[in-house]
Amino acid sequence: MTLYDLKPAFQARLRPLVGRLAARGVTANQVTLAAASISLIVGTLIWVAGARIAFLLLPVWFALRMAFNAVDGMLAREHGQKSRLGAFLNEIGDVVSDAALIAPFAILPVFGGFAVGLTVVLALLTEFAGVLAEALGGARRYDGPMGKSDRALVFGAAGAWIGLGLPLPGWTVLFFYLLAALLVWTVVNRVRAGLAAAFAGRPAA
Repeated sequence: MTLYDLKPAFQARLRPLVGRLAARGVTANQVTLAAASISLIVGTLIWVAGARIAFLLLPVWFALRMAFNAVDGMLAREHGQKSRLGAFLNEIGDVVSDAALIAPFAILPVFGGFAVGLTVVLALLTEFAGVLAEALGGARRYDGPMGKSDRALVFGAAGAWIGLGLPLPGWTVLFFYLLAALLVWTVVNRVRAGLAAAFAGRPAA
């Protein structure tokens, strides 16, 4: 299970907005670049501020970023804007955004650099595994349990908890190790699904 399964319903609500954006000449690549740029700005602001209250930016931006990600995909697919450049920008933008938004957790001593760094690397590997399935002739994999949408929910909630000044006992570091385990599980699921489709000689669902 993954929150990605809810994407069609989310897209349906955004479709009127996407139509208006397309009519005004907004492109999928512009939306993709804007999302990555804002993610870098948000991550930098939290890092520089070094204060727990700054983490309240995360739930707000993660919610908006999910909308940005849905909008750029719909502009590409439904308004004739698909391109090879767009595919590169979309994948690179996602991993850059993930790294920029997860890294600031390392400024909190309770988490530490190693646990956060491990989570960033594993988050990038989940997307790499998803893209490799497509490179092998299948479809891009979005299997969970800790895909991009799931990470947005988890880190948005964590940012709200931290920003509101709620307790962070020493064992809170286990939060990141649990995420790491779920990310490994996600990588395994995507690799297995991609290989199954490749051996079956048909595109992955």
